[in-house]
Amino acid sequence: MKKYLTRVLAAALACTMVMGLTACGSKSSSDSSTSGSSDNTLVIGGIGPLTGGAAIYGQAVKNGAQLAVDEINAAGGVNGMTLKLNFQDDENDAEKAANAYNTLKDDGMKLLVGTVTSTPCVAVGALSNNDKIFQLTPSGSSVACTQYDNVFRVCFNDPNQGTASAKYISEKNLAKKVAVIYDSSDVYSSGIYEKFAAEATADGLSVVEAQAFTADNKTDFSVQVQKVQESGAELLFLPIYYQEAALILEQAQKANLKTTIFGCDGLDGLIKQLGDKSSLAEGVILLTPFAADATDDKTVKFTKAFKAAYNDETPNQFAADAYDAIYTVKSALEEAGVKDASIDASKLCDKMKDAMVKITVEGVTGTMTWTADGEPTKEPKAMVIKNGVYTAM
Repeated sequence: MKKYLTRVLAAALACTMVMGLTACGSKSSSDSSTSGSSDNTLVIGGIGPLTGGAAIYGQAVKNGAQLAVDEINAAGGVNGMTLKLNFQDDENDAEKAANAYNTLKDDGMKLLVGTVTSTPCVAVGALSNNDKIFQLTPSGSSVACTQYDNVFRVCFNDPNQGTASAKYISEKNLAKKVAVIYDSSDVYSSGIYEKFAAEATADGLSVVEAQAFTADNKTDFSVQVQKVQESGAELLFLPIYYQEAALILEQAQKANLKTTIFGCDGLDGLIKQLGDKSSLAEGVILLTPFAADATDDKTVKFTKAFKAAYNDETPNQFAADAYDAIYTVKSALEEAGVKDASIDASKLCDKMKDAMVKITVEGVTGTMTWTADGEPTKEPKAMVIKNGVYTAM
């Protein structure tokens, strides 16, 4: 009996040792960035407003990103990995964006394409930086969005939009006297305005009137419109979102204000917002990196594919930025040589940061490179609204 117990204990000890060795082997395999896995799917998180007032932006980003994911997977994936997009709604709210981020992290997100709008992007950036998760925002334009070294962006930042707008107006001789209506309570709008005003002076433009409004008072613009009219401005610069711009255009018509209207990417969505009053947007100019009617091969292919996938909807700049964001992720993964989707997210973050400053992406929004501070380098484009459609200038 004693010998029998001895043999049982010995067998149990051997089994324990084998199980321990097996467990160690499994852990080593799952941490490897080069070995394959039975389900080699890399989860990409996405966050943006799918409901609420800014839903037009979030839906466009989700659709553009999903189209790119589908194309990449159909072509064989990335280094043997399949991509999966998990997109969460934040309703353009920082707290809800943080909740969405935590949900994505629990669901196995390895990197984040988002968020769509600036305030949620800043909030989520603090979280992703703390967790060392790579973040690429397609459209978060506030300077603070890329304050952490793990966050990069595809779009222009707000100051760059302001500077580029003033330069374009000056170079194209669109006006000498300029008025501005902006939202002083919004970082997007005020950030663009500040750089625009400085660059306008340097480029020989005269800002003859600058009228502000706030989030608490953004429905009645009669006073602002009247001030612009009295200023003698030849051009009205609107570094704001399309919802407020639509109201301004309606009230400008009633006041018989005759000026050129010029804005940035926030005006994307203006035609849809105006609905049966879309004729009010005729001649409005937007400085944006994407025009759906451009004739280059990449834009034609993207626009055709987007329309086919989404009920003949014409893609806007947000959809294009998101599409380019996913292809940027693909290029960075290839540059970094990542082959195993089970790679630790923090290790992936380090690899992606290193790869981003080495790659060049030929996107539908232009040829892009990145600096270590997360900023892209590419050329802006201008569109003018003609007969209810955005047309490249």
